[in-house]
Amino acid sequence: MRKKSDYVLRLALILGDAAMLIASFALAYFIRVHVDPRPYMFESQLLEFTMEIVWLVPIMLVILAALGLYKKSVFLNKSRLPEVGRVFLAAVLSVAALIVYDFFVGRNLFPVRVIALLAVVISFTFLMLERVLVLFAARQIFKKNYGVKRALIIGNNKNTEYLADFITSTPGYGYRLAGIVAGRKFIPSDLKERQYSSLKEAFRKTKVDVIFQTDEKSTEYVYKQAVQRHLLYYFVPSETELSSHFGELELVGNTPAVLVKLTPLSGGFAVCKRGFDLLFAVVALIVAAIPMAIVWLILKITNPKAPAVFVSERLTRYNRKFKCYKFRSMKPEWSGMTPEEAFIKMGKRNLISKYRKNGDYLKDDPRITKFGKFIRRTSLDELPQLINILKGDISLIGPRALLPDELRDYGDRSLILSVKSGLTGFAQVSGRRDISFEERRALDIYYVMNWSLLLDVQIFFRTIAAVFRGEGAK
Repeated sequence: MRKKSDYVLRLALILGDAAMLIASFALAYFIRVHVDPRPYMFESQLLEFTMEIVWLVPIMLVILAALGLYKKSVFLNKSRLPEVGRVFLAAVLSVAALIVYDFFVGRNLFPVRVIALLAVVISFTFLMLERVLVLFAARQIFKKNYGVKRALIIGNNKNTEYLADFITSTPGYGYRLAGIVAGRKFIPSDLKERQYSSLKEAFRKTKVDVIFQTDEKSTEYVYKQAVQRHLLYYFVPSETELSSHFGELELVGNTPAVLVKLTPLSGGFAVCKRGFDLLFAVVALIVAAIPMAIVWLILKITNPKAPAVFVSERLTRYNRKFKCYKFRSMKPEWSGMTPEEAFIKMGKRNLISKYRKNGDYLKDDPRITKFGKFIRRTSLDELPQLINILKGDISLIGPRALLPDELRDYGDRSLILSVKSGLTGFAQVSGRRDISFEERRALDIYYVMNWSLLLDVQIFFRTIAAVFRGEGAK
């Protein structure tokens, strides 16, 4: 919950903004029809107008996100002034975007111009009120120590003292001071007992969610430790001119800190991606219900005693283990075994090296049933993972969900596990089983560090093409 507190807060803001935008436009329409005494020359269709706005809300939310209204440094700022101007601009641009949409589509969305003008004023007012209420509630929750991130400050710099004072005096900001690794002269007198002699000692004696580094000593080592433990890492530059050339600049109190992101897939983008995952999973489960039922029945008819759905333990974001669901494609006696264990048990040790050298694939794999080959080739065996997407275990698109043993000795496991694993991904559409394990992991790391909405769209359509061509796991 601590790592997800920013995510939950952004989600609350997005949902609140969506509700306020719908209410604003509906109220503007209602005022013109039922409150404004002037006659109107159009048919009142409040419900139809409101439903049209509901479908157009995503456009307006994109505008709010583009204006930075879901950045933590904006919505948690002590002063509302940085937000007021952006919210007003968002209200104006939202109405302008709908007017442009109305012009090209010809829906006659605004039968009179006064509705658009009223919508600007009301949406600005509602958005500001909603944000004040959401953030007030968030601060009260933070003050009760729910969802608060435990912060470790490291560095011999005056900013260490500033940050420590701010975090301890501002509990509503979402941080709690876990410790300080610095010389005593850089630590406030009332916080001396929270001093640690080294980063190792701090990790050993306290729990940490975020690191603030205020000097440039051993930055590579500190950052690597943060990555390995899946911690947020902020670097506090000595000069504010450093700004965001290598990260995202935030104000923690009055101290500028650069959040060094391991992946662009964070903040509002992560919220939007999760929203799309939910929508896709619900629709896909409805569409795939009959094919899934047929596959399940065939598996039960061909082998009534064996489970139709195979459950295996896989890894996803932050090294979290989850139960991954797939239709069983292997013979029951080999299910749940590693390839090495299965080949040894069946007395075919020679297949182990052949299997691994061939990118974890054998053309005539003796473990797989005839029907299993079909559902693998058509990717029907993957359909139960839609439930994993719905549960939030994985995303539609991301690095492949791997077995714990597959990453045990892999150097970049922290990079791969910094985002949710995916049902499909860059590695799967770039050769699937035709490339080596090392090549697939390299592509996964590329995806993590270079994520973009466009890349997800490309992978999505390439996946559809691969499925129709029958390029499954075979």
